[in-house]
Amino acid sequence: MAELIKVSAQSRSTAVAGAIAGVMREHGYAEIQAIGASAINQAIKAVTIARGYLEQDNFDLVLVPSFTEVEIEGNERTAVRLAVFKRPASLLPPPNGKVSSHLTV
Repeated sequence: MAELIKVSAQSRSTAVAGAIAGVMREHGYAEIQAIGASAINQAIKAVTIARGYLEQDNFDLVLVPSFTEVEIEGNERTAVRLAVFKRPASLLPPPNGKVSSHLTV
């Protein structure tokens, strides 16, 4: 199992992206944990940057988000956990890049 990458609001997104890319190259799977909106923002930016780093390795990423409870200094906090996987070929967009329908919420 890959090491948990913890992201804070002060984390540099490029440094986290490098860590994600390294773990993905080594293990093919990574887990990221963030608490709070700013930390989650940094984590999402890092995954987006890591996708670019991994283009040369010919694979893309897919995320599966979940909530988890963590204890920090005796207090329960809700964290967002992002499981990062290699994107299966079956989920790749069509060659022309066009999707047949759009959903607006």
